[in-house]
Amino acid sequence: MTVPFVIDLAGKVAVVTGGGGVLCSRMAGALAECGAKVAVLDLDLGAAEAVAAALRGRGLEARGFQADVLERASLEAAAQAVLAQLGPCDLLVNGAGGNHPKGTTSKEWLDAADLADPSLTTFFDLDPKGVGFVFNLNFLGTLIPTQVFARQMVGRQGCSIINMSSMNAFCPLTKIPAYSGAKAAVSNLTQWLAVHFAKVGIRVNALAPGFFLTQQNEKLLVDGQGGFTARARKIVEHTPMGRFGQAEELIGTLLWLASEAGSGFVNGVVIPVDGGFSAYSGV
Repeated sequence: MTVPFVIDLAGKVAVVTGGGGVLCSRMAGALAECGAKVAVLDLDLGAAEAVAAALRGRGLEARGFQADVLERASLEAAAQAVLAQLGPCDLLVNGAGGNHPKGTTSKEWLDAADLADPSLTTFFDLDPKGVGFVFNLNFLGTLIPTQVFARQMVGRQGCSIINMSSMNAFCPLTKIPAYSGAKAAVSNLTQWLAVHFAKVGIRVNALAPGFFLTQQNEKLLVDGQGGFTARARKIVEHTPMGRFGQAEELIGTLLWLASEAGSGFVNGVVIPVDGGFSAYSGV
């Protein structure tokens, strides 16, 4: 990929969790193209190393590491390996996250008759363990990596953290209460951390992507014939720009937030990259 503009990250170490995924692998690549030494972290070591190997094949510096963002011991081991191989973390991108069917309702609205239909998952049927998994993956999966890697940043100028929030944090989408609540918590944590770390040289901000087609949501948005599902059509209709986003369209905002020269006084913000979705009331 070609970055929209180049910032100077030479000598910086960037850690990207969830780096084996579609969006975060592009972020890792952009940071590497700007000179960062990139640690690609993923639960799947093979996916992490595949992304890192592709970057090395282009003459960039990257390493893949296995890490479970919900297990502190796993993250501590990854942090020590990153420190030994690349150096202390300067930039943390908390990209790991996701949803789960057990935190999702079958329908957008509840009808009284739904309560007698065992084929449906209503609000009353949501599995607390499934909801807990989604909340933990997104919220604790941001908090714990920050605990581990931000320790390496304390007192060093030019360090920052970029979290991944969502459109759901601004206005919850139907059917996915667990994911919506978790991303709202990520936005709130972003603001809290920005204040908490302000005196030790760490800026904390977040991206809030709109709708991007990824492996994670493809089954919800694309039907068996390759066309859009009803939900996908509704999303596009409520996006003023009339389309889904492309992964590359997150990169400009990412690089701006990562640049001390470009956004050194920007702290505690959650920036939508959504084609106008959050600005449109639907009428």
